[in-house]
Amino acid sequence: MDDSKDQPEAHQDVVHRAQHLAKDAAQMLPAWLQPGNPESRWPVLVALLSAIAMQAAIPKRYTVVPRWPLLLMEGALVAVLLIINPVRLTRPTKLGKAASLLLLAAITIDNTASAVVLDYHILTGTVSNDAALLLGSGAAVFITNIIVYGVWYWEIDLGGPFARAGVTERTPERRYPDFLFPQMDVRRLAPKDWEPRFLDYLYVSLTNVMAFSPTDTMPLTRRAKAMMALQALVAVSTIALVFARAVNVLR
Repeated sequence: MDDSKDQPEAHQDVVHRAQHLAKDAAQMLPAWLQPGNPESRWPVLVALLSAIAMQAAIPKRYTVVPRWPLLLMEGALVAVLLIINPVRLTRPTKLGKAASLLLLAAITIDNTASAVVLDYHILTGTVSNDAALLLGSGAAVFITNIIVYGVWYWEIDLGGPFARAGVTERTPERRYPDFLFPQMDVRRLAPKDWEPRFLDYLYVSLTNVMAFSPTDTMPLTRRAKAMMALQALVAVSTIALVFARAVNVLR
């Protein structure tokens, strides 16, 4: 009996079984650890445009830098992101990453500065006595704060939307989540194909400024905790001082 013919067949059988086991093992991983479907560009685009509109609504006296040059720059960055990935986030580029981070940094710094200037005017008594203008300015800062940090959380968690979709490789520091959603801890709470999307991160941002602390979703990394702490500080100072002053004006 010739055993030489049996060896290749045995080898192929072992390889086939190994591939089958690897496939089964991958399917046993939760969906948020597997490559997912690329996200749509539009929810994030609408959120960013809304944040830019809120920036434009803040009165000039509560801003630090000239308004229109900043808004034009942000609009140009949004256009770059839209050109690179017009419908779905399937094309990662260094230009797109840089544009996204620069846009978020610009909105975050400008909105935080506006909150500081508004708080300063309230504390020094130089704020407008128009309650509607005061509440509108505070609301614009507050809403922008929710939107921009929601996009930040979406941008950093597990390496960002491209890494979560498997379009780019996850480096060692991107293999661990920044946020622990309930569906990740107790898998029976959600379908097998569940994975966090932009609206999940926007909800985390909303609950953080409403409760001034994590609610159902926990921050795991130091950068996530630092960002949530900064967001809560901006929110609580804006709400406390703006509403206190508005109530005093309306008396």
